Amino acid sequence: MMPTSNDVKKRIRSPRNSASEADEARCVHRRKPRFLALIVMMVAIIGLAPMNSALALMSLPSDNGVEWEFHDAAPPNLDTGSIRRASGTPMQGFGNIFVQVSTSPEPRLNGEMMRGFGLEFDGDNTFETNQSVNLGDVLITREIYFDEEANTARFFDTFTNIADESVTVDVSFGGSVGYGTGDNHGAIQATSSGDLEVDGDDAWLLVATPDEENHPVGVVLGSPEPFAGALQGTGNQQRNPFETPLATTGHEANFFGFLHQLEIEPGETKSLARFVVTGEAGEEGAGQTVASMEQLAEQPDFTNLTTEELCTIGNWDLAQLPQFDEAACPELTRLDVPQAPAEADMYTTAEYDVTNKTIAELQRDLAAGVTTSEEITRAYLDRIAAYDGGPLGFHAFIHVAEDALEQARAADQARSNGEEGALLGIPIAIKDIIDTKDMPTTGGSRALDGWEPKADAYQVEQLREAGAVIIGKTNTSEFANSGSFSESGWMQTWNALYPSKTSFGSSGGSAVSVATSMAPAALGSQTGVSLYAPTVGSSLTTFRGTDGMASVRGVMPLTWGQDYVGPIARTVTDLAYLLNVTAGTDELDMLTADADSYKPDDWTEYLDRNALEGKRIGYIPSSFESSYADDGTGEATIEHFADLEAGGATMIEMSEPPSAGDRPSLNMNGEGWARYIELHEDFPYENGEQVRSSPDVLLYNQREYEERARMTEEEVEQWMEYRARYKEVIAEWMDEYEVDVVVYPGFISDVYNNDSAASQLTADRATGVLTSNVGLPTVVVPVGVNPHGYSISMQLVGRAWDDGDVLGMGYALEQLTQAQLLTEFAPPLEQRPIEEPRFTDVGSHWAADYIDSLVELGLISGYPDGTFRPNASISRAEAARIIARELGLEAGESTFADVAAGHWAAGDIGAVESAGILTGYPDGTFKPDGRLSRQEMAVILVRAYELSGDSSDSFSDVSEDSWSYPYIAALTSNNITSGYLDGTFRPQRDITRAEFSVMVARVIE
Repeated sequence: MMPTSNDVKKRIRSPRNSASEADEARCVHRRKPRFLALIVMMVAIIGLAPMNSALALMSLPSDNGVEWEFHDAAPPNLDTGSIRRASGTPMQGFGNIFVQVSTSPEPRLNGEMMRGFGLEFDGDNTFETNQSVNLGDVLITREIYFDEEANTARFFDTFTNIADESVTVDVSFGGSVGYGTGDNHGAIQATSSGDLEVDGDDAWLLVATPDEENHPVGVVLGSPEPFAGALQGTGNQQRNPFETPLATTGHEANFFGFLHQLEIEPGETKSLARFVVTGEAGEEGAGQTVASMEQLAEQPDFTNLTTEELCTIGNWDLAQLPQFDEAACPELTRLDVPQAPAEADMYTTAEYDVTNKTIAELQRDLAAGVTTSEEITRAYLDRIAAYDGGPLGFHAFIHVAEDALEQARAADQARSNGEEGALLGIPIAIKDIIDTKDMPTTGGSRALDGWEPKADAYQVEQLREAGAVIIGKTNTSEFANSGSFSESGWMQTWNALYPSKTSFGSSGGSAVSVATSMAPAALGSQTGVSLYAPTVGSSLTTFRGTDGMASVRGVMPLTWGQDYVGPIARTVTDLAYLLNVTAGTDELDMLTADADSYKPDDWTEYLDRNALEGKRIGYIPSSFESSYADDGTGEATIEHFADLEAGGATMIEMSEPPSAGDRPSLNMNGEGWARYIELHEDFPYENGEQVRSSPDVLLYNQREYEERARMTEEEVEQWMEYRARYKEVIAEWMDEYEVDVVVYPGFISDVYNNDSAASQLTADRATGVLTSNVGLPTVVVPVGVNPHGYSISMQLVGRAWDDGDVLGMGYALEQLTQAQLLTEFAPPLEQRPIEEPRFTDVGSHWAADYIDSLVELGLISGYPDGTFRPNASISRAEAARIIARELGLEAGESTFADVAAGHWAAGDIGAVESAGILTGYPDGTFKPDGRLSRQEMAVILVRAYELSGDSSDSFSDVSEDSWSYPYIAALTSNNITSGYLDGTFRPQRDITRAEFSVMVARVIE
């Protein structure tokens, strides 16, 4: 079985298997002196909570026929607790919380949408938190109580201050209740104060759209003014609700954010409770919903909340609640909330900073001897470990190459042997629908859990031949289905520039890996929008060539003949380096037969800053107009026509493009799967229909199995002829206007939050761009920002096989605009270069970090000859000294016959004897120089640290009636040891100095 994404991420620093019980402690490179990093890695490097048993986020019906979909910890693991959608209502991504704390230093994602609560459904009516989210030493939890009969969800959010000073916590609860200004617009219909504006006077509000078939939505906010904890205001939940007021008209009036502020003392918990209600459709249903909210405002349903939890609620006047004794509340209440995952290491052992580096810059420094590929790769691995995991990580990688550093060392050796190349030693990330022979390729689906191809996809083959380091597999929407989100069976990716927003799909993981400097470039794919949308959203560059310019052999399909694999990078120059390697004819891919006849011999020769001079660039005015957004994005993009004109181009207004007639209705998906499966003798399914109908596919992507034949030769020819004819039609249209390329915007709206279902609430991409439907060369270049500060890009689309010219014009535009935005949320890591080994025989030993941690605590030392002898046994006297010192025990007098008063460890032996930690033998001796066994070590640790627990794990060589069984069970239940890979514990075996160090270090942690 394929590991969970938690397990997968372990391999970032745990590349080798071993029989050692501390196997998981092994790391790709040394981390001094942090054994904590390794434990963190084991528990929470990716930060996704334990998987819900469900195969997708939970969908619950209420009695009024509405299906509520909640983002819990089940795949795709968004874990915000918000309502993805509620059928028949305008709610989309509603019920999320943005949190801002006053602690200093300011936490990295302060003011962003919270996620990673480990929410699991109890099978009845409640989603419960399994882990807190730590934002600046404020532990945040969520609990959602669903009442299907009342058509209501209650959100109970707690905030516990674990800092030493008081903290101000601002919380915005809400999301989208519609979009646009027409039939989908969610407008306020009623409030408790009687007007149509929401403020502190209100306990509730009702929202509905003009569509009478839609169910109205109510929100109960808490006690109104003059209660001190009343609503403090409203904000725009799509655009920093703490700074942007809720609009009263227009598209943005749909984006409700309800603001509360809490003042929390050290050690105190405060909470907020809100209700979301859906009513029956129609006017009568609206009246019923108002009545339900009035009742909740007077008598809130706090079912299942304890007295202690009620005492923490800050937005309800508890004194007014019936049957609640406010005197029962202590002066300060702290709830027993689950711990947050330990934070990842925010430093790198690399001495070279890769942040925002281009391939060109990396190669310059490699050639100059400033750095090495190994150093560069280590730096990227450290950034993946720091920024991709945890509740607030970006979640761009599904798998990280176990041999990344080995690949890098091979590249360094090749360079030392005189080899050269633009990609030699450069790490490249690969989308998870593209085959890699040394890593799983799951298509982002649990239906392909464990699938690992035996051969690389063609483009990956070419990258390896060029000396690139294949650093890992990036997240994708499952089977590349969605251009709106990158939500797989493993995780959902967050935007690099705006970390509460969607990364778009389906190549979101690839784009985010580059934008956060977890890789300098990546391969993605596009069937519709899946290269350009994530690239625009990350302010990067990409190129989609003419159909057949690059091979798709070894790539899971969506629409065969339209699918395209292309590069994502920081600059057009970097795109050219990648295209020099990846583009061209693949003899085993019929679609690429003509590529070598048209592709440039050297793509970099087209990189001319004067490439726009004299060019005629067409545009279609309607492509820059949104049908629902009113934020000025299209107009802002048009303003950058001035950049094209500054480069010497002339802008030409064009009519709508002609069509090529009806698109053939053929089984392109099935044909693609048939061609893909033919490449693999051991593929686990017979055809694509079996894959897509697997019960392990995300529930909203599953489809009923239908036996469908692949395309016939005649149908293949029909499909190819259609696309060829469409290219000719567009070429004739462009000839009519005498234009060299046609320019389209990237998006024509803001970028929206990551937790909705509707494509309209990701960004308006309805530009009509011809790229994918026709198969034309297109370069995407960032040109600036829209009025709200979101990245905007232009897409230059050319005639078939004008690929080099199109890339060159993109380069010229890039030189004029220099508009790439850089993320503020993945800054350079603190550099802590690798120190010289403390001991000559430890080096890269699997327990090195644990040994170093104990040495730095002054608990263990080496030998005069500079060695530590990690594989040697440890004596009972040594063990006594280390435990006594760590516990701070006072020296005691030993009663053992063989421990003289002058023995170097006599006081320590006496101390542990007095404490009942380490006893002697029946003959009255201690045998201080005797070796300590592993079962004796278990006894010592359990007694010394009062450990308890009865693990469900068992070892084949430790029976339940063994005297050491309860001690060993306590160690395993506390994750101090996991035994050996063969399922044994080997209780009578002497414990080595390395194993001893690992166990003690873990107990201390």
